[in-house]
Amino acid sequence: MAAGGWTYAALAQQVEVDPKSVERWVNLGRIPRRATALQAAKALGEDVHALWPALRQARPARAISPELVALYEQRADLPVSTFTDLMAQAQERIDILVYAAVFLHEAYPRLNELLTERAAEGCTVRIAIGDPDSDNVQARGQEERFGHGIESRCRLALMHYRPLAGTPGIEVRSHGTTLYNSLYRADDQQLVNAHVWGVNAYAAPVWHLRRHETGGTFDTYAKSFDAVWTTATPVREEG
Repeated sequence: MAAGGWTYAALAQQVEVDPKSVERWVNLGRIPRRATALQAAKALGEDVHALWPALRQARPARAISPELVALYEQRADLPVSTFTDLMAQAQERIDILVYAAVFLHEAYPRLNELLTERAAEGCTVRIAIGDPDSDNVQARGQEERFGHGIESRCRLALMHYRPLAGTPGIEVRSHGTTLYNSLYRADDQQLVNAHVWGVNAYAAPVWHLRRHETGGTFDTYAKSFDAVWTTATPVREEG
């Protein structure tokens, strides 16, 4: 505010709140409602999460489903540790269905070691990444206005995961299906990153599911993974 010459009154008028509310944000650390916070951040030219990091927290899951643990407005709200911690706790199964998701390796270079360790402990690991030459991957690049970028990221993902090919307990495959959601499963927990037309995956919602004894939404996504897996082509070791 100081850098932009904003007074309490000026910002309050811009976002349509009382100047005392703005004063409380600054001096008492109060957190505005999300819609108001977004307006204020836009006016200030700042990232809303830089101003109010607490807004990164997941909203409480409503009682609409016993499977819903948390709902995040966008994948960028989740630290990578959310993904890797789930995998580290897996005892029986890890399933990953993506086009590229290179953010995992970029933020957590030990990912391959983690997956290898889990496999050595008896965990079955299945990884399905996008075939960069498939029509659906290329169409996705056009939809996201990312052009050939998504194809390049798929090739980079292949470079990251190929060293795991041939590791006991781990199988890597490439698929060319239309990817409606990216799935990250660890035993009975699953992170579902929805895909929205024209929106990059990092800006799309994520719901954290825990399997209920009666099945339901969790099983729907698990069966979707299995269906894609049957169409996918094994990735071979180099050489």
